[in-house]
Amino acid sequence: MARIEQNDMSKRWYVVHAYSGFEKSVLRALEDRIARAGMQDKFGKILVPVEEVVEMKGGQKHMSERKFFPGYVLVEMEMNDDTWHLVKNTNKVTGFVRCQVSSSISISTST
Repeated sequence: MARIEQNDMSKRWYVVHAYSGFEKSVLRALEDRIARAGMQDKFGKILVPVEEVVEMKGGQKHMSERKFFPGYVLVEMEMNDDTWHLVKNTNKVTGFVRCQVSSSISISTST
């Protein structure tokens, strides 16, 4: 059990930039590539944050999804050369969001 907890602690959230409108395609492609590479233990959740909104069309209410961050996919992963290359070389991915302090932005979680 302690080993599983340590593995979970090594995973952090990263923001991946993708072609706008292709976020769900990138999510499916990442899941497929991770499975084919046998790297499920290096990755956690992959998210495309969306919200359901009610729009009025032709006088009727219509439910639709709206992306919180168009063009971005959130990936929980253990960062190393292999996982970086797997994500970076995925179709429709342009790269990781970067900042001046580190090579890739990691979203810290407070529990």
